[in-house]
Amino acid sequence: MSRVNLLNRLTFRQLQVFQAVYRQQSYSRAAEQLGLTQPAVSAQIRQLEQALEQSLFKYAGKTLHVLPPADALANSVNAIFGEVSNLQMELSELVGKIRGELNIAAVSTAQYVVPHLLARFRARYPEVQVRLRVVNRGQALERLAERRDDLVIMGMVPDDRNLTFMPILDNELIPVVWPGHPLMTSARPTLEDFARYFILMREPGSGTRIAFEEFATRERVSLSHTLELGANEAIKQGVMAHLGVAVLPRLAVALELSSGLLASPELPGFPLRRSWCTVYPKDRYPTPVTELFLRFLHEILPELNAHFRSPQVAKLGPSFLCTP
Repeated sequence: MSRVNLLNRLTFRQLQVFQAVYRQQSYSRAAEQLGLTQPAVSAQIRQLEQALEQSLFKYAGKTLHVLPPADALANSVNAIFGEVSNLQMELSELVGKIRGELNIAAVSTAQYVVPHLLARFRARYPEVQVRLRVVNRGQALERLAERRDDLVIMGMVPDDRNLTFMPILDNELIPVVWPGHPLMTSARPTLEDFARYFILMREPGSGTRIAFEEFATRERVSLSHTLELGANEAIKQGVMAHLGVAVLPRLAVALELSSGLLASPELPGFPLRRSWCTVYPKDRYPTPVTELFLRFLHEILPELNAHFRSPQVAKLGPSFLCTP
């Protein structure tokens, strides 16, 4: 087939649908992502296969298998869409306005941080459309594997050489109790003392839970009394209701600590220090807007660090540190 004939038969819509199916490994999930019906997705893939004279996917039962031509096409599609994004950025710069889209998924603990970053980014680049989805860690890992976002912001990045990540913000995990709790008047409370109370925890797989359980294991302290709640807000309310104690990000409880609704005893080994990170697959080239956002983070982190360390807002959250 000649290049002219191929160009006459290919459309950007076909390539967009193909990319969604390739990343989602599913016609139905691709249809949901694109706001199409599954038959419409199937029709676009069928037309694309006819234009290429190659089969791209094959169903075996209910499992969709990716064929070698699809892998080759995926690399070309990524390059094509990358060039389209570059063109969009260049045209925007010519008229003095940066336009584009930035799709971010952030774990729930980072929801107290990310809006501060996005507010500053949007103030400088108001034409950029930002979409933020708050998810738990399991959903973040799933979205990362499916390449559904430009960036994922999370802690406890999986040990995977196929990921590119950059630590951006310090995340301090602290013990939290209700005001007047016996641990607040104890001379030298220990982790063993803390673990005698019911500990309110997120679901298995939560980054905060993993960090605390690993710390307790190193200290050889059994966490035998636990209650599982589904969200940080529910855990905070549970602690205030004297249901139990918890370990939470300092920034998540900053307002409650400053207003006296919660208290934090001084326990050996705390705070536990982790970092929130930007993460994306190595084989997914960042869009120009994504690269712009990453450069922006490097630029403003010292400013945020100084801001959150200032006496006026010291209680608002942890220091913002860019670590290597």
